[in-house]
Amino acid sequence: MTDATSPSITPALVAEHGLKPDEYERFVALIGREPTLTELGIVSAMWNEHCSYKSSRIHLRGLPTSAPWVIQGPGENAGVIDIGDGLACVFKMESHNHPSFIEPYQGAATGVGGILRDVFTMGARPIAALNALRFGSPDHPKTRHLVSGVVAGIGGYGNSFGVPTVAGSVGFHTAYDGNILVNAMAVGLARTDGIFTAKATGVGNPIVYLGSKTGRDGIHGATMASASFDESAEEKRPTVQVGDPFAEKLLLEACLELMTTGAVVAIQDMGAAGLTSSAVEMGAKGDLGIELDLDAVPCREEGMSAYEMMLSESQERMLMVLEPTKREVAEAIFRKWGLDFAVIGKTTDTLRFVVKHQGRIEADLPIKELGDEAPVYDRPWQPTPARPVIEAADVSAPVPDEEALLRLVGSPDLCSKRWVWEQYDHLIGSNTVQPPGGDAAIVRVLEGPKGLALTTDVTPRYCEADPVEGGKQAVAEAWRNICAVGGRPLAITDNLNFGNPERPHYMGQLVGCLKGLGEACRALDFPVVSGNVSLYNETNGRGILPTPTIGGVGVVDDCAVHATIPFRREGDAIVLFGETRGWLGASLYLALVCGREEGAPPPVDLAAERRAGELVRALIAEGVLDTIHDLSDGGLAVALAECCTGRGIGARIDVLPEGMPSHAALFGEDQGRYLVAVPAERLDTVLARAQAAGVPATRLGETGGDALILPGARAISVSSLKDAHESWLPAYMAAEPA
Repeated sequence: MTDATSPSITPALVAEHGLKPDEYERFVALIGREPTLTELGIVSAMWNEHCSYKSSRIHLRGLPTSAPWVIQGPGENAGVIDIGDGLACVFKMESHNHPSFIEPYQGAATGVGGILRDVFTMGARPIAALNALRFGSPDHPKTRHLVSGVVAGIGGYGNSFGVPTVAGSVGFHTAYDGNILVNAMAVGLARTDGIFTAKATGVGNPIVYLGSKTGRDGIHGATMASASFDESAEEKRPTVQVGDPFAEKLLLEACLELMTTGAVVAIQDMGAAGLTSSAVEMGAKGDLGIELDLDAVPCREEGMSAYEMMLSESQERMLMVLEPTKREVAEAIFRKWGLDFAVIGKTTDTLRFVVKHQGRIEADLPIKELGDEAPVYDRPWQPTPARPVIEAADVSAPVPDEEALLRLVGSPDLCSKRWVWEQYDHLIGSNTVQPPGGDAAIVRVLEGPKGLALTTDVTPRYCEADPVEGGKQAVAEAWRNICAVGGRPLAITDNLNFGNPERPHYMGQLVGCLKGLGEACRALDFPVVSGNVSLYNETNGRGILPTPTIGGVGVVDDCAVHATIPFRREGDAIVLFGETRGWLGASLYLALVCGREEGAPPPVDLAAERRAGELVRALIAEGVLDTIHDLSDGGLAVALAECCTGRGIGARIDVLPEGMPSHAALFGEDQGRYLVAVPAERLDTVLARAQAAGVPATRLGETGGDALILPGARAISVSSLKDAHESWLPAYMAAEPA
């Protein structure tokens, strides 16, 4: 190497870069010499967990990723599915957990910005954003600050960029006290014949830097995302990127305009590990070498070294392989939008990754080994011990059912999240048909009538109790939520958030959840087309609950024909689809009312899920049903309360599922169930259709009045339910910290 200024590489320096001693020795053997500092930085970025999936890759291979409607599965910036009429839906979800804990506003904002770039890099215009957030106990001194900053960051970036944030979820648990989760999802539309990838082709083609200038923000961001936290987490603040949504909007428009010219050979977002990962991935995917001249990189700070430029995670940047004859056309487009455009290198036939700066070769590495051959570990793992099944008869009700219901609907997990989503612009673009607060959002496709049904789902306490069943349930709930609005589920993206994979207990949670997730996806024809793995989510040795977040996408054939949660009319019959056993294990009733976080979670019958979902979709499409709510956290009683509070219409329940105590029938969390309201003249039709489909159906009562009346319980006014449901989060956020 010609870089005489590179410091000697010490074990301490290697450890600072997140490489284990054996991984460093593997790298030295690969290149046959001691690396330069820049090379050490490059390999630390490419071989960390966040970029290489070295602990999860062998288990991810078991997921179903193909279907006739899948155009692009995992391995690109985002997944792509065919939604008909020459259109494709492009979507992905990623995490920004550690940055959001350290600096909540910018961490969450740049999480949104990064996932939006993943989508429009593929040639799609983003039409919707979603998220899934997990915070620590409301009593923890940092939680209020983190909620405020994360929500403001998501809203600040998405609103300014101009994409509606249409759905999401928010949960609280002490397991997230030191490591919150911020999972961001973006959805876009493209022509099926206009999809772009990161695979470089052609020798000697120019490599072009696009977008904003490079600074020192975000250096080691990817490495930090692959490390556990301790008391020094706040000191990592300089590794958090800073976003500019207005610059990203310009970048979007410039990229989409450029893509119509034939100038783009390949294009890649500069996300985690910045210029390093984008360049290496483009070359490795195309079996080409890459040569970069960093003297041409637009920088916003003086005196940046090669090391800093290669590892910077400054936002709103792209890397492109350009059709050589189109340079003037491409540059003119980016100059028009006020963005940087610089040729910083070329493709080669050497299969080497060469980085030059100020007349020196700062890096000369084999590109395939960096991009495709990072270490892969089959880490030891322990299956999660089975928890005992808790029989309904063994759970005594500590309070009357009506008191339990008020307590549940006003709890941190089940209360209305209106305070959150009202800070997001969910109407921009004028295509949001079903706003936040429903089972799934619906966004119109272009001028309609077709739409997309979108949701994010996971129940971490189930995954902790039984990872296999928890993984199945997360997929099944996404399936149910899409079916409940009338959508046809097509595919998912996932965000797999787990603890330290070097601890067999946490690795076993990942393996188990992936097993369950794969089983559910296969049974429901619901393939995984993109995703992200976020490991080392722990602080001082304490891991988060296993949280495999599922982002589901389905198609609604006609947006005018869909279902919503609230009761719409008085006098409708209330019918429960699905089997009720009164399952209280791992339920919120058991945790919040009885003070017991224990027991096996409800089992998931995937065949029954499919039968019930297909019945619901058919009845919606035929105009038979327009009020549907899937049952999940809190069971039947909470679903009834949410149906009542939407439009202020009460209900009288005359019958409960038999063979169990009332609190088990009301608050059990059996899976595969839907609550529907049926006009009286259609009741016989609905019951007959359910019987023919093999779906249990029970008439429970009737809508009407201004109260929810449960068997054997005093009437609960709809207004008191609504007050309990709506008041907790605003009051919590307005309170002064202790």
